[in-house]
Amino acid sequence: MIRNPELRDKPLGVQQKYIVVTCNYEARKRGVKKMMSVKDAKEKCPQLVLVNGEDLTPYREMSYKVTELLGEFCPLVERLGFDENFVDITEIVEKRLNQLQQSGWSGVGVSGHVYNHQAINLHDTTHVRLVIGSQIAEELRGAIYARLGLTGCAGVASNKLLSKLVSGTFKPNQQTLLLPESCQDLIRSLDHIQKVPGIGYKTTQRLEMLGVRNVCDLQVFPSEVLEKELGVSAAQRIQKLSYGEDDSPVTPSGPPQSFSDEDSFKKCSSEVEVKEKIEELLPNLLDRIRRDGRQPHTVRLTLRQFSSTNKWFHRESRQCALPPHLSQKFGKESSNIISPLVDLLMKLFRKMIDVDLPFHLTLLSVCFSNLKDLPSSKKGSIGFYLKQMSPPSGSGKREVEDVSQSEGSASWNQNCNSTSATKTRKLPEEKQSNIKKAGIPDFPFHLAPGDIDQEVFRELPEDIQKEMISENPAGIPPGDVLGGLSACFVEVVPGASRAGGSPEGHGNPGTSSSSSLEAGAGRSVPWVPLLGKDKEAFETACEEKTYSRQAGIIFPPHVDTKTFYELPADVQKELLAEWRSQEPVLIPLAHLQLIKMLKISSTQDVSVRST
Repeated sequence: MIRNPELRDKPLGVQQKYIVVTCNYEARKRGVKKMMSVKDAKEKCPQLVLVNGEDLTPYREMSYKVTELLGEFCPLVERLGFDENFVDITEIVEKRLNQLQQSGWSGVGVSGHVYNHQAINLHDTTHVRLVIGSQIAEELRGAIYARLGLTGCAGVASNKLLSKLVSGTFKPNQQTLLLPESCQDLIRSLDHIQKVPGIGYKTTQRLEMLGVRNVCDLQVFPSEVLEKELGVSAAQRIQKLSYGEDDSPVTPSGPPQSFSDEDSFKKCSSEVEVKEKIEELLPNLLDRIRRDGRQPHTVRLTLRQFSSTNKWFHRESRQCALPPHLSQKFGKESSNIISPLVDLLMKLFRKMIDVDLPFHLTLLSVCFSNLKDLPSSKKGSIGFYLKQMSPPSGSGKREVEDVSQSEGSASWNQNCNSTSATKTRKLPEEKQSNIKKAGIPDFPFHLAPGDIDQEVFRELPEDIQKEMISENPAGIPPGDVLGGLSACFVEVVPGASRAGGSPEGHGNPGTSSSSSLEAGAGRSVPWVPLLGKDKEAFETACEEKTYSRQAGIIFPPHVDTKTFYELPADVQKELLAEWRSQEPVLIPLAHLQLIKMLKISSTQDVSVRST
C-alpha cells in the first residue's frame, strides 16, 4: 500500500501461487483469511484485489529497515520473522524512572490499552515501569510511521512470551499493556496448546498423545511423566511457558545466519521439474549472498511430499558441505556457479527420493548457511606464509589461471598453467660426486626438470631431498613418467638454456621469461629406482596419504603429513581452516623448503613471531 496508496482502503491480498498468504484488515472484515486459497478468497470477497508476492525482496528490505530504525533507539533488538521484533527497553525505562522520581509523578499515564482494563497502581514500581514502557512503545510506533509509513501493533509486558501474546489483543495499529496480575488470564485464554509460542507442531502431537490439549492441562500435568516423555530440559521449559514464565533474553539478531528461498506448488513429479524449480530459486539467493558479502559453506535442500493427512508439516531435508572450489565462487559471476550447484542439490534430492518410483512434491526449499567472512591474511599467522606471494623485484613473472575442480571432489590436485624459468649454475664437482654416491637424483622424479630450481634442490640437506623424492604419487610405472606441475620463482638469466632442453626466448637483461604447461601434459623424465631407505620413505608417505583420506582430511600438494600431525593441535586447526577457506594456491619453492624444514617435535612448545 506504500507503493500503491490508492489500494489503502480496498480489500487487498498478497498472492503466492494459488494461496493468499496475507491480507489487510479490509479483506479480513469480508471473510478473507491468511493461507486461504485464491478461489475461496474470491468467493468470500469478489472485490478482493490481489498483488503478486512471489518476489519477497521489497518485503525483506523493508523488514530490515524497521529493525535498523528500532536499533537507533535501543541496541537490544531481536528480529522474529519479517514483521515482528522484540525490543528490550529496560535500560531506557530505568533512566526515565529516575527522572520521574526527581521531578515527581506528574505526567505518568498509560499509552494505549491495558489488558482486562485493569487499574494502574502508581505505588507499585512494577506498574510504573510498565506504564513508562507503554509510552516508549508509542514513541517507537510513531517513529516507524513517520519515517517508513508503516503502522503496527505493540505489546508491553515483562518478558518476550507475554509481550508477543498481548500484542494482538487490539488491532490494527494499537498497543496493549499487560500487568502481572492479568498474566494467568491471558495464558488461559489460549484455546489450544500450540497457540503458546515456543511449543511447535511435533511437541503438540506428543502432548496430545498424553492427553494435554490446552494450557490448563499442561499446568497440572505431572512433571515426572512429562520429563520422561520429552526430557528434563524440554519438559521444564514448556511447563514454565504454560505459566507465562520466559527468561530468554532479547538477543540482537545481527546479520542473517542463513539465506533461503522456497517454492510451493500443487504437484512436481519428475526430475526435470525438480531441476527447473531449483534453477528458478538459485539466482535470487545468489544475489542476496553477493550483497551480504560473506561466503556460505553449507547447503541444504528441503522438500515436502504430498500427504492428505499431514498437509503442511511433512518436510524432509538433507544438507552437505559446499566444496571449497564452489564456496570461493560466491559473490562472483552467478552464472558460473548455478550449474554445479544444481548438480549438487540434485544429488541431495536423490538421497531423499527414489526417482525410480512415482513421487509427488508440493514444496522445494534451498538454504545456504554456515556463513563466514571472506578470509584475510595477517602477518604472524602461519597461514599467511601459505598464501600466494609476489615474486621479488627482478624475478620471473608468474601467471596462474583459475583452478577448476570436478564437482563433488575434495581433491587439492591443481591443474593449472604455471610460469617457470631456471638459472643454470654449476655445483662443485666434489659435491656432485657425493650426491651421486648417495643415490640422490638431480631432482625429484615426480617433478619436471623445468619446474624446479635444481640448484636449490641440490643444496638442501640430504634427508630433505630424500623426503621430497618419497612424495611420488602411488602407481607410477617404471620407465618414463609424466612430471607433475609445480610452480617456483627463480631468477632468469637471458639467453640461458632451460633445464628441459627447450630454447629460451630472447629477452632484455632484467626481464622475465616464461613457459606454460597445459594441465596434464608432463615432460618425460627418467625413472629413478627407489632403494633402501628411499623405498621405505616412499611407502610411509603413501600410508600417510591413505590415512589422511580415511580421516577425511585432504592436504594441499607438497604438505608433509607426518610433519603436520606433529604440530600442536591449535596450529593444525589453523592450517586446516586456512586450506578449507581458500582456493588452492601455488607455493613458491623457497617457502616450500622452509615449510618442509619445520620438523617440530610433538613434545616441544612452539612460538611463532613475525617481524
